[in-house]
Amino acid sequence: MAVLAATAGGGLGSPAVAQGETPPGQVEFPTHCLPPQEAGLPPADGTTTARITVGDPAPRVGDTVTVTYQVATTPAVNPVGGELPADALTPTGRVLLGGAQSGEVTVVGAKRNDPVEAGAALPGVTMTGTFTVTAPGEVTLAPGGYTLHTSHPLDLDTVCTATGTPVSERLTASPLPTANLRGVSLAAAYGKPGARVKVTGAGFAPGASVTVAGRAGAAETPDRVAAKADDRGAFEAELPVSDKATTAVVAYEGTAWSAGRGSGPAAYTVIDAVPPPPGTQKVTAVVEPGALSMSQAGESVVLGAVPYGDGGAAPGRIGTVTVKDARGGPAGWTLTGKVTDFTGPGGVRIPGASLSWTPSCVAAEGRPSRCVAGSAGVVGPEGAVLASAPDAGAVGGTFTIDATVTLRVPPYTPPGAYQAVLTLTLS
Repeated sequence: MAVLAATAGGGLGSPAVAQGETPPGQVEFPTHCLPPQEAGLPPADGTTTARITVGDPAPRVGDTVTVTYQVATTPAVNPVGGELPADALTPTGRVLLGGAQSGEVTVVGAKRNDPVEAGAALPGVTMTGTFTVTAPGEVTLAPGGYTLHTSHPLDLDTVCTATGTPVSERLTASPLPTANLRGVSLAAAYGKPGARVKVTGAGFAPGASVTVAGRAGAAETPDRVAAKADDRGAFEAELPVSDKATTAVVAYEGTAWSAGRGSGPAAYTVIDAVPPPPGTQKVTAVVEPGALSMSQAGESVVLGAVPYGDGGAAPGRIGTVTVKDARGGPAGWTLTGKVTDFTGPGGVRIPGASLSWTPSCVAAEGRPSRCVAGSAGVVGPEGAVLASAPDAGAVGGTFTIDATVTLRVPPYTPPGAYQAVLTLTLS
């Protein structure tokens, strides 16, 4: 279980646009601006010209995207009786999300304005904020209402509302990679020709038709039987192994074995039952296969704290994982991980897709297998590969696996400890 102590800002910036050009995505919408009561001014109705841009138009689920809301013109006027001095205007606003992800993004701007004459329109402003992508597909961004706060000589708010605003920007989010959690095991690692070996599988699609087949190297042998996964994705089958060339057993969904929809190969040896010539004896020695197992140091991961308001990266490291493969045969292995959402005070959540890792893997000397670290990136609830050992002529050994982890905490996340469960699966 990973534990985060979070005391959660946002940066400022504006998109570069050539002078005199109409920026792409610029939209106009009717706006009703209500001056502060202290100003004694009537409401201002008119048109707001604005645009929204994003820092990454093609993020992955779990990425944090920076949003910039730029108001070029507004019907709001200077609420102060005299001239509004420079750098006395602070804007805040909302960006509305639609499509694959709903909600809104709070954006804030800095005090960056030239002096404004009494009764003149307030100047354009730029506001920024961030949000975490939680769903794949196209996400639309439309401008929402905004508030223009002036701090001279009094703190006054001009509130501008708008309804039915047009879409100004779009982004397309790609889904997280899906880990293959299918696994297959054999009740025996050897037998005479025609022996029936019990095959057990797990992690397949519930109700899927599964083919269980013998394999010799990269090719399948005639040994084959059909099975069906139950509602938990598990199956049991008995495979008659008659072909002396069979050296392993695989199981898969679909028409052919693949790394994405299959499991195995699990090593199997056919022992020749032909009697020896008279006066001779056949001597057979059997090396019993062992198991594929893992152990992990520690039961919890404590991530670094982040300051409230700023948000940012909370770093940490998983407990070291040791994988031991004593099965023999050609089958490799895959270690995957997935994480739940982080839950904090009052049920506030940080999406599990906000957690990313950078794995590393070291194989002990003298081992026949090599260890491949998973790709750096999002872990998330769908899972990702932490490390693997590929299929080969001979596999096995002891492997040490680590990973640094980072949780992206959104700005202004309420202070407190946020907890999630990281589950590792070896198959």
